[in-house]
Amino acid sequence: MSHRYPVTWQEFYRNAQALAWRLNEGREWKGIIAVTRGGLVPTAIMARELGIRKIDTVGILSYGEDDKQIDPIIVKPCPVDEGGKGWLVVDDLVDTGTTAKIVREMLPNAHISAIYAKPSGKDLVDTFMTEVSQDTWIVFPWEEDI
Repeated sequence: MSHRYPVTWQEFYRNAQALAWRLNEGREWKGIIAVTRGGLVPTAIMARELGIRKIDTVGILSYGEDDKQIDPIIVKPCPVDEGGKGWLVVDDLVDTGTTAKIVREMLPNAHISAIYAKPSGKDLVDTFMTEVSQDTWIVFPWEEDI
């Protein structure tokens, strides 16, 4: 990656909050499905903003050691009915779209969202907040040493 973009807690919170507001327009959600692990933090923020208490997870491992992409491994499927109809899926980032494709296969009727989207993956989510270039490495606040 040629660009390193550190995101502050405040900036991340504002982006997650704004995405929740965008997703709240005329919709009622059955619940939220967080893509673990990256989707856990934005899910907490968005669930609060949307007044949602029903939260589940789907676990897909797509990065190995040294932040290298690996063949994805489903570590926890999500057992919601109707293909996820009425459910909001939340992730921190859609990069190549590999995880989003797997989630879409599992939950074809769910609404998939991400805080950040890169060009290769943005068409695989229904809603995202901020687009970044494909060669940007986003450093999330929970990844930084304090």
